[in-house]
Amino acid sequence: MATKESYFVRMAKIALETAETVLPLYSHPKSPHRYTLPQLAACVLLMFRLKLSYRDMEEWLLATDKVCQTLGLKTVPDHATLCRAHQRLRMTTLKQMNQALLDKLGVEEELIASDATGYRTTVASAYYQARCGRTYREWSKGAYAVGTQSQLILAWRQGRGPGNDAPFLNGLRRDARRYGRYEHGRPCWAMITDAGFDGQGVKEGDLIPPIRRHGKLVSPQRKARAELVSAARLDGIYGQRWKCETVHSVIKRKLGDTLRSRHVSRRRREPAVKGLVYNIHVH
Repeated sequence: MATKESYFVRMAKIALETAETVLPLYSHPKSPHRYTLPQLAACVLLMFRLKLSYRDMEEWLLATDKVCQTLGLKTVPDHATLCRAHQRLRMTTLKQMNQALLDKLGVEEELIASDATGYRTTVASAYYQARCGRTYREWSKGAYAVGTQSQLILAWRQGRGPGNDAPFLNGLRRDARRYGRYEHGRPCWAMITDAGFDGQGVKEGDLIPPIRRHGKLVSPQRKARAELVSAARLDGIYGQRWKCETVHSVIKRKLGDTLRSRHVSRRRREPAVKGLVYNIHVH
């Protein structure tokens, strides 16, 4: 009788293969060589997907033989080892792993939608906040560039809210343009965002509604862009931007809307970790 492969086994396999293309096997020639860095990175990514703590992840691995066999684990890493493995996942490493995954899939997009979403920095319930009289007026933001055809995250940026999303635009475009469509060396793709990204980083051809100052469009460039966006709305092109909202919904339903890390540096990296785990999830 044919047996169905578990979703978590497939995800562990993809996470391990992606990590092996970027990370070395060991951090030092004289390290204990008990676990490889790709094995530990895959465990951390699975931990975020399962929304478990370090200790609970250790117990989950002890109870899951098939995942351990897929990862090639002879023994299960303890919670302290998983915590140190999470610390080693720098922003550069996460970016390289995401690029390796997208390059393997051969992603090519004509429309790239961008939007930002907020993450809570506390696990306190709304009821607790109301009873104690505390109000949280700040949150962490994750800005993502999503391919409308593949619905994969092509690039990410992180910051704090509330605030304008315009500072994220140039960085998202710079990282996502390698996955845009080109013909004869010329770009044939466009960025689609909401008016929150309107600023100095907007380029010709971007489908970004201009912000009206006192109800008016003061420059000819903004008027031309407003007409371009209006035409894109009629053609149904601008409506593709809502796929970015779909990605935000999947991330918060599957991975949670709260940042689990308490350390500032790891908290800044967590929106990127969620983006990479999402791509592995929908692979």
